[in-house]
Amino acid sequence: YLPTDAREFASHVLYTCYMGSRNSSRATRDRAKKLTDQIGAYHLSANIDSLVAAIFTLFVRLTGKTPKFKVEGGQEVENKAMQNIQARLRMVLSYFLAQLLPWTRGKRGTLLVLGTANVDESLRGYVTKYDCSSADLNPIGAISKTDLRRFLRWAADNLGYTSLTEVVDAPPTAELEPITETHVQEDEADMGMTYAELSRFGTLRKVHRCGPVSMFEKLVHEWNHLRPGEVADKVKLFFRHYSINRHKMTTLTPAYHAESYS
Repeated sequence: YLPTDAREFASHVLYTCYMGSRNSSRATRDRAKKLTDQIGAYHLSANIDSLVAAIFTLFVRLTGKTPKFKVEGGQEVENKAMQNIQARLRMVLSYFLAQLLPWTRGKRGTLLVLGTANVDESLRGYVTKYDCSSADLNPIGAISKTDLRRFLRWAADNLGYTSLTEVVDAPPTAELEPITETHVQEDEADMGMTYAELSRFGTLRKVHRCGPVSMFEKLVHEWNHLRPGEVADKVKLFFRHYSINRHKMTTLTPAYHAESYS
């Protein structure tokens, strides 16, 4: 077998599946379809609401309690659990598809699952254990969000994947909470810091070997657009979440070493 072009080759080796829910936007689904069309991947689109509903119904039956999202009046612990079950079910479905999709096309073997957690989110602990952070290989596992965006813009301009421009320009969001007139979930708001700030935290922690105090002393001058108290709050927030989420790092998917602070 000799590939005729990149798209034809991708149709044999790269399988993708958009796993939407009632919390997903049409814009995200459309971006996924445009990108896979340009790459040439074998693409499927699924709705996981029935899977989520089955787990939700089982929990209610077992406990007699009905958890809610925060926008529906639920507590933080309910909100997190309602988000995480969606993320983890996507991981389960990913592996099921990876094992059987070649079979459905009359091909031999199984597939490797690719992960999508980047180094900045991992440092902050902004990943769900055993969701998209769990896979066989993670091509972007040790790449910062800042560098990743820069690379995607380059690919859009130089490799012909123009749909990547829309991907980079879209506000990062997990889309795990209900979208309402007054609420749209965004990653940076959830984390309490921007990805640029998070990347700087990573560099100062590992490369410059800064602890909370020395990091604050550097950033209070560097981030002079913020009040000292705001800088201190961000530094404490980073180190708190970095510390309490170390257990997640023990299950990270293998990735090549690409950042000095990964």
